[in-house]
Amino acid sequence: MQFNPDELHQKEVYKLLTGLIIPRPIAWVSTINEDGIPNLAPFSYFNAVGDDPPHVMISISRGGHLNKDTLNNILNNKEFVVNLVTEDLSEKMNSTAHPLQPHESEFEFANVLAGISTKVKPPLVAESPVSMECVLVHHYSLEQHQNGGSTIIIGRVVQFHVQEGILDEKFHVNIDKYQPISRLAGANYAKLGELFTIKRPT
Repeated sequence: MQFNPDELHQKEVYKLLTGLIIPRPIAWVSTINEDGIPNLAPFSYFNAVGDDPPHVMISISRGGHLNKDTLNNILNNKEFVVNLVTEDLSEKMNSTAHPLQPHESEFEFANVLAGISTKVKPPLVAESPVSMECVLVHHYSLEQHQNGGSTIIIGRVVQFHVQEGILDEKFHVNIDKYQPISRLAGANYAKLGELFTIKRPT
């Protein structure tokens, strides 16, 4: 089967991308608006893009040609926090996808405990085992879209927060302790399953 994306509806392209590019890590992004109200929302168009220096990217869709609060806050304040999601946080994470008004906080709505960041203004998710404080370095909005497109956000990580017990003295991650979840298609998510190891050739 072959598909020309220019001949498909945007929803069909969405289903192809989110169904085929799996699993995807989840960025639970906390921001703050100009009135000091914190916002929290999940995004699965997310990944690391470099380590020297450390940068991450998230892509925020603009349904109905309207900016989401997360995008407005990042563009206005140039700061955000990426929090990682584990299975025990999945229900709260899903609740923060509820469409609230800008003056309403998802932290309060979903009963999420806010922690204090050290280098940026937006709070972190205190319950998350991993949080990354970020500052905006670049953004780019996709062109020739059907329904608002997406804006790609590149942020530099200026502070890591990692829960005790997840890292050893060599910065190796204890997967059994960490246990992040990932996004699949539709309403489906995945836990870490059986692992296998392939060493790189030298």
